[in-house]
Amino acid sequence: MIPIAGFTFCIGAILVVLLVILKPRTSAVPTARRRPFGNTSRSALGAFTDSTVAVLDRTVGGGPYSRSKLEDAGLRMPPSNYLIMVIAAAAVLGLIGQLLGSAGLAVLFALAAPVGAWALLALLADRRRSKFDQQLGDNILLIAGGLRAGHSVAAAIDAAAKEAPAPSSEEFARVVNEVRIGRDLQASLADTAGRMKSEDFAWIGQAIQINREVGGDLAEVLDHVGETIRERSEIKAQVKALSAEGKLSAIILMALPFGMALMLMLVNPKYIGVLTTHVLGWIMLGVGAVMMVIGGLWMRKIVQIKF
Repeated sequence: MIPIAGFTFCIGAILVVLLVILKPRTSAVPTARRRPFGNTSRSALGAFTDSTVAVLDRTVGGGPYSRSKLEDAGLRMPPSNYLIMVIAAAAVLGLIGQLLGSAGLAVLFALAAPVGAWALLALLADRRRSKFDQQLGDNILLIAGGLRAGHSVAAAIDAAAKEAPAPSSEEFARVVNEVRIGRDLQASLADTAGRMKSEDFAWIGQAIQINREVGGDLAEVLDHVGETIRERSEIKAQVKALSAEGKLSAIILMALPFGMALMLMLVNPKYIGVLTTHVLGWIMLGVGAVMMVIGGLWMRKIVQIKF
């Protein structure tokens, strides 16, 4: 009975993904714009999916899959779509766990989906911030060149947004758009520095603010700031190269228990299924999870070097 229910839930989740995320987007025709009550030809299923997406967008809000988290990771999709994908992945993994072992294993597999989705967002956001920091030295040269050509600060940032690669172009374009709608330039730069967690970009914002207050040659100041940032980038690269072995060791040690468990599930499911069918097994899993968390935090503290 449980496998049938899991299979049914899996099929339903896949249908929801196909109908909500992959449904075709029809363009509005001129006659639809003159209809006072909108497009009344929508089916009941289309209205249901639209209302479901709207409710999910309001519900996700500031959670782990919020719009800001997706933007930080560089994903251009509504939070509801990502949440539905997570639910579908949890259903599929739960069904796989049920087929491999027991109901407890299915629960563990299903819980791995939201945790993995959150970890994926964090990983993508870290990579995006790392690229932003690597591109910052060249982007300062673009901004300084625009200032020497006679452009204002906002115009120089706009020119850099057109020339710089992603994600710098996206962040600079966001700064320019915010300034155009009336936001203060310093506030927008500070918000970008906080969102990208870049101390180097915060220095650029401070240099621009000081120049606005006391005057001077901002292009020359940015040249000095860019030189300092490039030197810091070289030191960061050296430190990362020296600490790469420790980070790789930490990754292997953290992944080894999960790899062994997966291998045992495939080779001999009954052998490891005892952990999810007895109370002592659940206690051992809980103790192991706590020890894994403590060990992971410990190794992270060892290999993570602050600049």
